[in-house]
Amino acid sequence: MQERVGGLMAPSLRLGVTGLSRSGKTVFLAALVHNLVHGGRLPLFAAYAEGRLSSANLAPQPDDEVPRFPYEDHVRALVDERVWPASTRKIAQLRVTIEYETARFLGRRFGPGRLHLDLVDYPGEWLLDLPLMHLSFKDWCATSLDEAARRPVESRDFRAQIGALDPLAPAKEGDAQSLAETFTRYLKAARADPHALAALPPGRFLMPGDMEGSPALTFAPLRLPDTDDMPSGSLWAMMERRYEAYKTHVVRPFFRDHFARLDRQIVLVDVLAALNGGPEALDELRRALSSVLACFRTGRLSFLGSLVDRRIDRILFVATKADHIHHTDHDRLERILEHLVAEAKERAQFTGAAVDVAAMAAVRATREASVTRDGEVWPTIVGTPMAGERINGRVFDGEAEIGLFPGDLPDDPSAVFEEVRDEYGVTTMRFRPGRVERSNSGLTLSLPHIRLDRVLQYLIGDRLS
Repeated sequence: MQERVGGLMAPSLRLGVTGLSRSGKTVFLAALVHNLVHGGRLPLFAAYAEGRLSSANLAPQPDDEVPRFPYEDHVRALVDERVWPASTRKIAQLRVTIEYETARFLGRRFGPGRLHLDLVDYPGEWLLDLPLMHLSFKDWCATSLDEAARRPVESRDFRAQIGALDPLAPAKEGDAQSLAETFTRYLKAARADPHALAALPPGRFLMPGDMEGSPALTFAPLRLPDTDDMPSGSLWAMMERRYEAYKTHVVRPFFRDHFARLDRQIVLVDVLAALNGGPEALDELRRALSSVLACFRTGRLSFLGSLVDRRIDRILFVATKADHIHHTDHDRLERILEHLVAEAKERAQFTGAAVDVAAMAAVRATREASVTRDGEVWPTIVGTPMAGERINGRVFDGEAEIGLFPGDLPDDPSAVFEEVRDEYGVTTMRFRPGRVERSNSGLTLSLPHIRLDRVLQYLIGDRLS
């Protein structure tokens, strides 16, 4: 309520940037701020295109206890070094204050408008912890064992160890530590799979930070006993207590302090990586997104209700890395994403939230060209592969530029979920960020992008009208 009353004089919009690991959250945040501050090519962003956006500047963040998002370091990596920023390892926050002229006649009589845009970045591994809030220890054990069975190679040692332990036997700290270590190794092995799109919870097992070695991170799922009567002092009782402690001291504060205070939500999805992983990877991604979004507080509030509560009233699902395919496939990529998130989209719309999908590249790493071969024209993308990237046995040095035909996407989005997909394919590789253009006077322009202006218009355009 204190935030809302203070916002009557200086309105703020808290934007949640959500996405599983490797979906491009950090790059998106850096590019969004860079284009706002430096003024990029944003023809679909109405306030900017109409000349009503006076300025956008970095401002002190509202939460002093949260580390600042290292925007300058990330932009330096993208612009000067032409490398992708390091993945997020901890939560961070940034505020951008936007000064604008309203398009409304009455609003102009009160002078320029101001909007504080608050952005929050956090590791994607933490995101999948949110569904744990609604799972008992027994339900989590059953779910975790099912996931382990889907990964027989990575989970072999873990499944062998829990098979040898009696969950009703007296608790021993040595057993708990050994099993937790084996479980963590299994989680890391599953995450290392190049086709893995979602880390398995608990996320802090992969990024423990200051909590490493604490009892709240020394637990693991157990095989389900034949009885519901769990004796006090048993291994089951110990693990269950620590699981609940993890939810109490890690998951719920993370939700309360960040997700429960969101106004808008963007969900970044690496659809192309899922396509390369096949139908199983797509189904895993669909299940992960549905379970996470079920935890969000979506819907619309009345004016009085908005003073004492917050709800996410607008959600945008975004397929990232659209620069890895030709523009003729961008609409097909959007349709595949819409098919992928149909269940989550329907649930959000039912609560009254507005929902849309888009294909985007927050930082464009390629340009387009056409190659004629044997009288046939092939649409290609041109870029500089990252050092060490391979294709057809060739290893790139990070300097040579290549043209690549990435493949075609199907017109029917349901086709990507079929087992037989020989009629199409997508070839993706990591390219270096594109060079940032400079004006005749030497002024550095904004980072190149694809459809970032459309994303900005949907997320904050109505607040700058």
